[in-house]
Amino acid sequence: MPRLLVGFLTAALAGIVAAAPPPTPEEAEAQRRLESVRAQIAELAAQRTQLDDARGAATRAVREADAAVAEAVRTAAATEAEIAAQETSIQALDERRGAMEASLADQRAQLAALLRSAYALGRHEQLKLLLAQDRVADLARVLAYHRYLQADRTQRIDGLIDELRALAEVVAEAEAARAALAAARERQQAELDALEDQRAERARAVAALDREFADTRSRLDALGRDEEAIVALLEKLRDVLADVPEQVDDTRAFRSRRGELRWPLDAPVRVGYGGRLPDGRESQGLLLAAGAGTEVRAVAPGRVAFADWLKGYGLIVILDHGDGWMSLYANNDGLLRESGDWVRAGAVLSTVGSSGGQAAPALYLELRHDGKPVDPRPWFAPR
Repeated sequence: MPRLLVGFLTAALAGIVAAAPPPTPEEAEAQRRLESVRAQIAELAAQRTQLDDARGAATRAVREADAAVAEAVRTAAATEAEIAAQETSIQALDERRGAMEASLADQRAQLAALLRSAYALGRHEQLKLLLAQDRVADLARVLAYHRYLQADRTQRIDGLIDELRALAEVVAEAEAARAALAAARERQQAELDALEDQRAERARAVAALDREFADTRSRLDALGRDEEAIVALLEKLRDVLADVPEQVDDTRAFRSRRGELRWPLDAPVRVGYGGRLPDGRESQGLLLAAGAGTEVRAVAPGRVAFADWLKGYGLIVILDHGDGWMSLYANNDGLLRESGDWVRAGAVLSTVGSSGGQAAPALYLELRHDGKPVDPRPWFAPR
């Protein structure tokens, strides 16, 4: 039994899981439709990229720098998840080891009591009974007791040996997990260093853009938002996503959530709706001041309509909440969801950054209904 328990624990912690049953026809069809949706959205993103490339090398350079940062963030996030899993494994192994050590102590105590009882009977008790012809019944009873005692003692010793062997296996597993954790942390540090290098490279690309377009108007033309383009993209996304199967349990209509939406992050509003953004453009949403790498969370349940680079928005996540309602999260450094994914309110979508040619990290948030921007402030819960 101890070996079976340790084997099961080791398999679970190593991620070795029994083969899942084959998907049902409905599940297979839903997956096929989801992959089709993702392919269509990827094609839309490629078309936008080609259009942006045609508008000039400056936009292309910034987009490529943003993409490099996003890849570094994604890699670092994957390593961080790996580290968290390894730390969980080590904790489980340590708990298992503690339980096994307690069990061993109990086994030793029981075995010691058993040996003391055997000794108390005396080494010559059986011989005395054999010589006492008038105590045949006692002889049979004591001999049977000795046999049971011997068998139980042997069984307990075997169990103790098995427990010791299993404990050694768990200790070895824990040491291997700790070594893997140390290697993952070393790799993570290298990835974070690479991320900083990529951010520095992006800063140089933005500086080059500023030198090329010295006046505000030409810079806005290079990286400004194209309202017609974003509305057209949102319309296409609504058509494409109409075929994605439902997966979120919370089916409350988005319009019923007015005044209840959760904020995507805990940060002050730097620029409100209708205000002037740092680059001179009018804000059609909220600019939230937050440090680079801060997690951005969904304001309400929905499906990821778009997760890619978009001119004027940088790395952006667009959530479709149904009935024409969408939320946009822009200027990210990392995108942690794929198009077509269903998410619940509060699910992590991305990390704050300064993509799209922004001078400082911040989250730009918009709410849109039927493609038109809506003032987000009345929709959020007080804080």
